[in-house]
Parts: sequence; structure tokens; C-alpha cells
Amino acid sequence: MRAIRRINNNVAVCEDDAGNELLAMGKGIGFGQLPRDLALADVERTFYNVDARFLSAINDLPQPVLDFAIASADYVRSEISYALSPNFAFILADHLAFAIKRAEQNIHVRMPLVYDVEQTYPDEYRLARHILRRVRRTFNVGLPNDEATGIAMNIVNARAEATSAEESARQRADEDMLEDVTELVEDFFGVQVDRSSFAFSRYATHMRYLFERLHAGTALDSSVVEGFRGIEERYPEGVACVEKIAQHIAHEWEGAELSPDEKLYLVIHVSRICIKGAGGAERRH
Repeated sequence: MRAIRRINNNVAVCEDDAGNELLAMGKGIGFGQLPRDLALADVERTFYNVDARFLSAINDLPQPVLDFAIASADYVRSEISYALSPNFAFILADHLAFAIKRAEQNIHVRMPLVYDVEQTYPDEYRLARHILRRVRRTFNVGLPNDEATGIAMNIVNARAEATSAEESARQRADEDMLEDVTELVEDFFGVQVDRSSFAFSRYATHMRYLFERLHAGTALDSSVVEGFRGIEERYPEGVACVEKIAQHIAHEWEGAELSPDEKLYLVIHVSRICIKGAGGAERRH
């Protein structure tokens, strides 16, 4: 195995003997001059087909949280009946890192669809409860019970392939709508959203949660956005943009009406990638 690009001292992009690119982890494998050959004994973990957007985010993740997420991903794979995306461990690590940070700052964001997720995805919810208990013990942090909903949805969204023609069609429709909405945001603000960025990945995940609620006809829990009341006055452009998005969704998906709370929640996420410049967009020239 040959290390070709350093991520940090303990993580490197490598090539195996067949010329396939992979992500490798091991103490000191990214240190020193690259490219160079690695002894297999020095490589502790390998990951194939990792999306490039997650590579740059690894350095932003606390190593203990990343290690925990990798072990948790292994456990989920051993318990679940379907294949998971190779990115799952990194998606889970990002989710847990933010959840732990919120808890340490005494910020409690309630998760929507708690009951629906528990009933619709019982296996994923059971695994999420197990992970949540281990997070509490490992990091000595008081995460609320409904944090299991977010973890469960990470598992659901990491499913590698659709199980039916209907599900495949729904996924294609959601991806088309995500692109439509993103293009509306770009045109409205005159920005170019970097779809390979980690910021976009977070935004896209929130949009998919919105689509799930619209398909299920389930309302967003008002308490989720309670702490963001007043953002409409601070970001009137975001409000105007979201109105256009709501009109487009209602036109394309008959009966899919965004509630005031959904619109407020969408203003928050649009503002993070465009108004506040969260690393996912740059101004068009």
C-alpha cells in the first residue's frame, strides 16, 4: 500500500496494489514525506469509496468522537440487514460531534418525528438508543433521549441502495427537488454553492428531513425552532428566498405546503450556506 496524500499525521489517502484509492488510518502513516510505501502492520483501518467531501472534514472532528463513530458503524453493520454507505462512519461522527458540543453548551434542540421514527424504523431506532447510551457513558455527556431520533435517521439515510422501485422513484424525486431548491438559492443570492463541501452535505441532510416530513404529512415540532424566533427580521432576504422555494415545492408536489415553522427552519439552513457564508458558497462574479 502506498500513501499518496496526507490528511493528518494519522490519516492518509492511499493506493492499494491494484491501484484503487482508499482512506487509511494508523498511527503516524500521514507523517513525513509522501508519497511513500506503508507497511501493512502500520495500517489500522481502511475505507474504500469515501466521498471526497468528507476527507477535508476529518481534521475538524475530535479523534475520540471519530474513533467512537467508526466502532459504532461497525456495530450497526453487524446488526442491520442492508448495506450502508462507506461514508456512514464520518456522517455519524459529524452528527455526534455537534450533539456533544450542544450538550456541553446546554443547548437542547428537540428532534422532530420522534414517535414516527421509532414506529417506522424500529431496528434503526433500537441501534440508535444503544449508541446514545454508549455516547453518554464514553463522553460523560447528558444527551437527551430524543437524540436517538437523529442517530436513527443517520442510519436510515446511509442505506446504500433502495429496496423497491417506489422507493427508488421517491429518492430520485427528492434528489431532483434538492437540486431545484439549491439552484433557486443560487439564483436568488447570486452565489455558487459548492456541492462537494461538507457544509452542503449538512444542508442537504436537513433538506431531506424536510422532504420526509412533507411526504409523511407530518408537522415539524414547533419547539425545534423556538430559539430562532426573530431570525425573519434579521434575514429578510432569506425569508423572500424561502417563499420562492415553498411556492416551487407546492407547484411540483401537489399538496406539499410548508408551514410557518417549516419556512423558519428553512431560513435557518439557507442562511447557513449563503447569507452567513458557512463555507458552502461563493459569490458569482
